[in-house]
Amino acid sequence: MEPTSPASLDEALKIHREAIDAIDSALLRLLNERAAHAQEIGHIKDTQAVYRPEREAQVLHRLLAENPGPLDNEVIAQFYRQVMSACRALEQRSRVAYLGPPGTFSESAVFRHFGSFVDAQPCVTLDEVVRTVEKGQNQYAVVPIENSTEGAVGRTHDLMIDTSLHICAEVKMRIQQNLISQATSLEAIRTVYSHPQSLAQCAQWLAQHLPGVECTPVTSNAEAARLAAASKEAAAIASENAAALYQLNILVPHIEDMPNNTTRFWVLGAQSPEPSGRDMTSLVMSAPNRPGAVYHLLEPLAECGVSMTRLESRPARTGLWEYFFFVDLEGHRSDPAVSAALEKLGQLAPFLKVLGSYPAAVL
Repeated sequence: MEPTSPASLDEALKIHREAIDAIDSALLRLLNERAAHAQEIGHIKDTQAVYRPEREAQVLHRLLAENPGPLDNEVIAQFYRQVMSACRALEQRSRVAYLGPPGTFSESAVFRHFGSFVDAQPCVTLDEVVRTVEKGQNQYAVVPIENSTEGAVGRTHDLMIDTSLHICAEVKMRIQQNLISQATSLEAIRTVYSHPQSLAQCAQWLAQHLPGVECTPVTSNAEAARLAAASKEAAAIASENAAALYQLNILVPHIEDMPNNTTRFWVLGAQSPEPSGRDMTSLVMSAPNRPGAVYHLLEPLAECGVSMTRLESRPARTGLWEYFFFVDLEGHRSDPAVSAALEKLGQLAPFLKVLGSYPAAVL
């Protein structure tokens, strides 16, 4: 086979580049048409919420089902989240509170779910995150609820018992822990800073590669990065965003012990989403203090054919050895089976609060 001449290569490249230019022009026109329709929908809705999690979930599910490749579904989902974020911002930029400072995984979860065209507001504590939304200072809160390695986030569960906010959506984010530092080698490291959960998620790696190095827990991974930036003998376990923000080297990427380490977040707000077709319902309840009480509380779920995906207990602040039980169910509270199960639970549980029905995470 004869080699292709430079002229033939140039001609082939020209054909593909001209095609790309034409496609880009068509995409630009279509994206602006989409934005114009989004604006008209905003005018029709008038005072209704700009962010509609059930509608956005439906859009993403449909597009991912139609995706022929070569772009994979994660790329398509992130692209369209940005498109929807930009279209939302034409009406109003959402104000979203998260556990700061900037550079935390919670901040990454905000942008993963809402896209870049939001006003992300860092808060010092989870309590502050929730309270700013309750007071109307922010519209939504993104809070961590559980990690696949380290389990439930207790303070988030406690806050959900009393808050008036509803769960609007969930976000599942793969957590990739990185060792970041001013240093250029592991031998220079004398202290490692990080959030307690991140230290636990990397315990085996730390024991193997940095034995004897002091591991110091701090309030957040971003705070750990700030401290690491102040010393050439310190390192932090944090995200790539934190490394960039504090101008630190990524000494070793992906040091988490479990390769599928994932954190689940809830989006909290004042609205209650309509059914999307692929929904979850979360609730919290108490059980009467007698043998078999929890077993009997779960019977309505089996009787109504409702699938339970999570059961988590938390000590109640009402008395010694009393507990609240957090439950995740498949389906929306308006679904007949879920509605029937909730009605039966309400008759059995001394305390029952539906925390929200919301679209299940897309990817």
